Amino acid sequence: MAKRLIPSLNRVLVEKILPPSKTTAGILLPEKSSKLNSGKVVAVGPGTHDLSGNKIPVGVKEGDTVLLPEYGGTEVKLGEKEYHLYRDEDILGTLHD
Repeated sequence: MAKRLIPSLNRVLVEKILPPSKTTAGILLPEKSSKLNSGKVVAVGPGTHDLSGNKIPVGVKEGDTVLLPEYGGTEVKLGEKEYHLYRDEDILGTLHD
């Protein structure tokens, strides 16, 4: 069983961030209350090439928190963890504090 995945071309491996299911006071939150599709970038591919042969780097780097589309991506399971593989252009943006 593989323990590490290095994405190819312009692919990005993302671990989705699950919203908390209850508050610090113990109040259970409904599933739809804090639905924000975000994730942490675990690994990125080397990038792709344009028609002229120039390298186009991936727009995010490892450790970035990104906003993801509601649908899409390929589900990948490595060991016990679940990841999603997206193309660089499918990622909607990066999130900052």
